[in-house]
Amino acid sequence: ESPESSAVSQKQPTTADWLMSQTRHRPQVAIICGSGLGMLADTLKCQDSFAYSDIPGFPQSTVQGHAGRLVFGELKGKTCVCMQGRFHMYEGHSLCKTTFPVRVFKLLGVETLIVTNAAGSLADSLQPGDIMIIKDHVNFPGLVGLNPLSGPNDDKFGPRFPAMSGCYDKGLRCLALDIAKQLGVASLMQEGVYAMVGGPNFETIAEARLLHRLGVDAVGMSTAPEVVVATHCGLRVFGLSLITNKVVKSYEDSESVNHEGVLEVGRLRSHTVQQLVTELISRMEINNNNTINTAV
Repeated sequence: ESPESSAVSQKQPTTADWLMSQTRHRPQVAIICGSGLGMLADTLKCQDSFAYSDIPGFPQSTVQGHAGRLVFGELKGKTCVCMQGRFHMYEGHSLCKTTFPVRVFKLLGVETLIVTNAAGSLADSLQPGDIMIIKDHVNFPGLVGLNPLSGPNDDKFGPRFPAMSGCYDKGLRCLALDIAKQLGVASLMQEGVYAMVGGPNFETIAEARLLHRLGVDAVGMSTAPEVVVATHCGLRVFGLSLITNKVVKSYEDSESVNHEGVLEVGRLRSHTVQQLVTELISRMEINNNNTINTAV
């Protein structure tokens, strides 16, 4: 085991114990907010908030649009913890550090993880401002050996060879689509496949064409490692991508993407994403025996 991954695994219980000593909240649901989507945390009631820099063992977020705070609170009768800002490979973090909070959440008693991100659209049917419910992912770093589960397996969290074929919970996906109809935003939503690339550069045209031919609907620079670790340790996962731009797939296209534009779409659609996630959490049934049903 590498010295770093060993040190990280030793810090997780310390971090969880520290957080439990600082707040009375015992979260059932964790939410990881992507670029421009940190406003989800602002809706929590009876908040306890901690800057990442104050939490023992926690990495630091350096990206514009990521506040770098962990917020505990109540939402629709459920106790939640919300990450305002996540960690990325391209910031120089190892994957054991980018996924560090997920295992801390497991140790806190979290049962369901909601992950959100900003992503570029490869599918012709997805336009900027649309919301894609993630039904599956292609984890490109993982395919070449950059996996947060590399190294000796920590058996207290999960098995050596975890299955990923159902990592995005079908019941929660169906519930979200049902809620979208009731909110009158079904036209903005569809299911699709997300691909993670390493970043921080946006994709070349050749790379975009490759991803499109592989059946990828939206592409971003996060999420997959967190979902891998969450699935490994038995959390239910719901993921959504806010489509912030069309990925350029033609050499005749003069369009280009920038991070400021990504954040602007996040601001425009923040209320819709907030409504959807709030209602999803409200209608999610969490049983005392640690199994989760969805009340459709």
